[in-house]
Amino acid sequence: MNTLDKKIVFTNGCFDLLHQGHIDLLFKASKYGDKLIVGLNSDDSVKLLKGESRPVENQNKRRNKLLQLNYIDDVHIFNEETPLNLIHLIRPDILVKGGDYNINDIVGAKDVVKWGGRVIVIPLTPGYSTTLSIKNQNK
Repeated sequence: MNTLDKKIVFTNGCFDLLHQGHIDLLFKASKYGDKLIVGLNSDDSVKLLKGESRPVENQNKRRNKLLQLNYIDDVHIFNEETPLNLIHLIRPDILVKGGDYNINDIVGAKDVVKWGGRVIVIPLTPGYSTTLSIKNQNK
């Protein structure tokens, strides 16, 4: 366990156009420990992953929306394509990702397990996605 004697949970993502699926995932993640830290892809990182038309909302707006959720303790913006450096820095006890990930493909999973932590995949809330939110905005 980390030096704070509090169980730290970490998850990450773009969280562009925060929707109910994101909120459900983050709330469930918060229940696995004492402190939830979110790694947020920077605007440049989102562009690399999702294309030039993204993000819809800039990193500061996305960060502020996440911090308004009272079960998120901190949000760290990262510029790299993956949050691996941030995971190594934080050394969470629990690493959480959504059900669209296979545990073997989760960045940092092997490291977290190696230092005695756990990796948890939470099923997605059906019917929600940023792509769907963008389509609904453009109707």
